[in-house]
Amino acid sequence: MTSRKHVLLFAAKLGYQTRSFNAAAQELDVELAFVTDRCGRLDDPWNDQALAVHFETPETAADVVLEAQRGLTVDGILALGDRPVPAAALVARSLGIPYNHPASVAACRSKLRTREVFRDAGLPVPWFQTVSLDPMPEPALLGVRYPCVLKPLSLSASQGVVRVNNREEFIAGAARLKRLLDSAEIRATREPHLDHILVEAYLPGTEVAVEGLLTQGELRVLAVFDKPDPLEGPYFEETIYVTPSRLPATQLQAIERSLLGAVRALGLTHGPLHAEFRLHDGRVWCLEVAPRPIGGLCAQALRFRVAGHNETITLEELLLRHALQMPGSGAQREKAASGVMMIPVPRSGIFEKLDGQEAARRVPGITGLEITARLHDYVAAWPEGSSYLGFLFARAAEPAAVEAALRQAHSQLDVTLTPRLPVEHPITGSVPPADRP
Repeated sequence: MTSRKHVLLFAAKLGYQTRSFNAAAQELDVELAFVTDRCGRLDDPWNDQALAVHFETPETAADVVLEAQRGLTVDGILALGDRPVPAAALVARSLGIPYNHPASVAACRSKLRTREVFRDAGLPVPWFQTVSLDPMPEPALLGVRYPCVLKPLSLSASQGVVRVNNREEFIAGAARLKRLLDSAEIRATREPHLDHILVEAYLPGTEVAVEGLLTQGELRVLAVFDKPDPLEGPYFEETIYVTPSRLPATQLQAIERSLLGAVRALGLTHGPLHAEFRLHDGRVWCLEVAPRPIGGLCAQALRFRVAGHNETITLEELLLRHALQMPGSGAQREKAASGVMMIPVPRSGIFEKLDGQEAARRVPGITGLEITARLHDYVAAWPEGSSYLGFLFARAAEPAAVEAALRQAHSQLDVTLTPRLPVEHPITGSVPPADRP
């Protein structure tokens, strides 16, 4: 009798996506051990035996994991979200498990380093530079050309990303980013370089996302998602993803070539990846490559068919099979079109209720509605925000029908958000600015 395979899953928080991995692990009879950055002083409050570490210090986190796994056989490693990936890479390297090199994932974590790598590899990049926020120099002295985009160096989900069109908007946008990066919530992440931002040219054009899988340097594209809502700013909250893409085959081939060039430039070799692209001026511009799977619940929009199996499998099961070199890791995406809407936050406020859910679920083509925001919690709109009200899922024969179903279902939803009351700081006496639209 063979022993069960043992996989380490690094995750910034335990939630819906980790539950999906847990379900897939049970289906495959795989032992899944969670590594997370929750408070280590609590004695296993969720009874999941998760190992608590601090992802802001990857080397220390890796040492804690290696010590805890001493004497055990680790057969595979996966990481969810951007922050856990460096620690996962260090553990994999120490254990001799196929994974991306720590230097490669570090380059992906920094928007500045990614731009430098792409530039040095001869890949198309917009003009870019870093700018200090404390103090912020006069934009005219920086040689800034408008429109341009201001970005934090390491945050994800388009948090803090702002398009500006002139000097006044630049100054206001930079001040807004400084308030965000100085907030207690962001400071608690201990991300580096929170006193600097990236400024780069705004690229108009169509945007797509690509889900891929690397096996010892060989790239396989799992899905190309169209983003039918224009992402033109001033903020860049994403909404609808639909696959397969409706782009011509020539453009899809160009996107795959661009992704392969970006992967080679960054030195990525093994595991899942999620990448974003803009099609502009007849060229494909790689915006970023993240060495981890698509985030949130968006993975539920993907299903794969294993040869000889009647039922489809989830992305999570596919990735577990791949990490363990199990049969079925080469499964192809189903032929049906599918998509997801990340339900947008129309304005910042206290989430009081969401009406119309049953009507949304009854829309033909809709396969699911998950509300992830908690009632009576404060939710922030972009650019300060980074999480959605929930997710709508659809499936149909054609991509256009998927998009139409998602839009119709969303039109049935009516969200109630109330302003957060300003509270005077007990020491400084200052009052934070009111919620912005």
